[in-house]
Amino acid sequence: MDAQVQSSLQWINGMMDDSPDEACCDISASDTQDMELLDAYSRAVIKVADTVGPAVVSVSVGKKKMNNRPEIPGAGSGVLITPDGYVLTNDHVVHNAKQLNATLMDGTSLPGVLVGTDPATDLAVIRVEASSLPCATLGKSSILKVGQLVIAMGNPFGFQSTVSTGVVSAMGRTLRSREGRLIENIIQHTAPLNPGNSGGPLVDSAGHVIGINTAIIAMAQGIGFSIPSNTAKWVVSQLLTYGRVKRGFLGIAARERPLGRRVVRFHNLEKEAVVEVISVDQNGPAGLAGIRVGDLIVSVNGDSVSSVDDLHQFFSKWPIGKTVPITILRGQKKRKIPVVPKEAKK
Repeated sequence: MDAQVQSSLQWINGMMDDSPDEACCDISASDTQDMELLDAYSRAVIKVADTVGPAVVSVSVGKKKMNNRPEIPGAGSGVLITPDGYVLTNDHVVHNAKQLNATLMDGTSLPGVLVGTDPATDLAVIRVEASSLPCATLGKSSILKVGQLVIAMGNPFGFQSTVSTGVVSAMGRTLRSREGRLIENIIQHTAPLNPGNSGGPLVDSAGHVIGINTAIIAMAQGIGFSIPSNTAKWVVSQLLTYGRVKRGFLGIAARERPLGRRVVRFHNLEKEAVVEVISVDQNGPAGLAGIRVGDLIVSVNGDSVSSVDDLHQFFSKWPIGKTVPITILRGQKKRKIPVVPKEAKK
């Protein structure tokens, strides 16, 4: 054997011994800190995978026959949110489902029934008959920060607990669903997704579900979207109570918009964010009342609003058909406009 090759092999074999004096080069303090940071990152992801992974399920769907063609199967992911079998997933995963099954991490397959869906947020709840199941905790998406570590989890096509990592890249995005509905106030992140991850959880480093993955942009790298957990909590409560989401219909699309402190002080506002109207159905309640694109909604019936969720939650409780005063900023002026909400189309 060539002497140089033999020497190299001896060196390699020596490196396999856990002997620090055999190091090829000295490790600087900065390198050590980088390694410790990387190790902390790894530990955080591993802990989340171990904690939340058992609650992530594969959702298999038997689709209804279309135009007398053979049945089309579907698949996605979901997350158990209660120990008695309630699973949160996407509306588009279970849309037109004829049969539902949820497969747990240990391979157990359980038949499911549809509790309710909400196409406006692309969320749905199904129920499997079981008890003492592992479940995840819904966290607070309202405290998320751009740049924060997030972990996307799924159980696509039976590949258990698929895990990918990224960061929050934007908040308050809007996206149209496959049915053309505008989904509002969603999280944009960089954790890689595939179609089978739809319905799976987006988790923070503490192991709290802060979003439900809903979509990716084809041919784009590092652009994924999730429905925030604050929205999911409200939708789940509606679906478990009524089997559907009851909400007043204003006929607008909107997004959260921060305001400068000078504007907040000038108008004596309670919050530093408002709801900006970005489109108006002229035949809807808001359009008929005179609300326009660009108007900034600061309160409804005297209650300050700073997010789309605030509007949704208010109109889930306000009586349909009862006039409500909506206060807006238009230019430099504050105006109060009476609006008669209708029930949203199902």
